[in-house]
Amino acid sequence: MTAVADTVRIDCALLKERLDSDNPPRLLDVRTPGEFAAVHIPGSYNVPLDTLREHRDELRRRLDTDVVLICRSGQRAEQAERALAEAGLPGVQVLTGGMTGWETAGGAVNRGRNIWDLERQVRFAAGSLVLTGVLGSVAVPRLKWLSGAIGAGLVFAGATGTCGMAMLLAKMPWNRPSSYDPHAVFNQLGEER
Repeated sequence: MTAVADTVRIDCALLKERLDSDNPPRLLDVRTPGEFAAVHIPGSYNVPLDTLREHRDELRRRLDTDVVLICRSGQRAEQAERALAEAGLPGVQVLTGGMTGWETAGGAVNRGRNIWDLERQVRFAAGSLVLTGVLGSVAVPRLKWLSGAIGAGLVFAGATGTCGMAMLLAKMPWNRPSSYDPHAVFNQLGEER
């Protein structure tokens, strides 16, 4: 484990060892329920980032510090780590490389329905809106500002690590199956403590 900018990280090889031990850490996957349903590490719990932020005090009461946060690449997990630290649960770990790194390292996964990860959805939506703005501006010149607004939003997202489009897409029905119940997950976390 290494500390980078106050974030404690764990690499895939060490996580594999820890999962095979007598006292494995709890895994919280902070991706959308749709992304989680598509692929996740066996035994992990799905607590999407916005749900984690909203219920961080309740999660703090149900968790100890032997927790590893997982997302696609690590960025959302780092945001989740900061939210839990602010709620009084410091020292949780972030999986280096996220699910992308885990799969590359040959880690075990459960696969379900196929859905695009949130980053790919953002790229598709942003690209579609920019293309619409550029092509549509031939007929309606003011439509070029749509492309400019999307570009400005992407620059802001890159500079701050916060993407409004991703937050909006995370709430779409395909990313939020009706069967997802965060309180059921919280109850499972509380039972295992």
